[in-house]
Amino acid sequence: MTLAGAVLSIVVRDGRMLLVCRRNPPDQGLWGFPGGRIEYGETYLQAAARELREETGFQTHAEGTLTAFDLIDRDGSGHIRFHYLIVAVKCHDNGWSAIQAGDDACDVGWFDLAQVRANPAAFSPGLLELGTLALSDRGIAPWPVAPQIRTPGKIPEHKTESLLS
Repeated sequence: MTLAGAVLSIVVRDGRMLLVCRRNPPDQGLWGFPGGRIEYGETYLQAAARELREETGFQTHAEGTLTAFDLIDRDGSGHIRFHYLIVAVKCHDNGWSAIQAGDDACDVGWFDLAQVRANPAAFSPGLLELGTLALSDRGIAPWPVAPQIRTPGKIPEHKTESLLS
């Protein structure tokens, strides 16, 4: 097995987070941030915007990274079933209101932290902590967002493109 890259697409508005009820494992039937695998050749920011659009109809752009973490799922005997490196990506709230459940979602809606605290079993593990980060004033990580593309025989260009520059 290999490690797979995935994203969570996070939109916040007026103290609430845009969440989907997951149709498929992992976390089937639980509310969580829209997201999924990064496709081959796709940047993680492109993946975040695409997953958000596919699962909620929300059309916008990704702003940058909130955090990243490993999700390692093991079976009852301790063998790894899958391992994802997940990047939580803050997406721009442009006021889009035409949201509807898409391909991997049963439902979509806006939730605040009080709703998550009141019924934690209805939400993906870690959503409270990640939601708290998303709603905080910390903002996105200030590192370069330009993709690093390497071609044999060429010296890679050094780009320092950042959302902060």
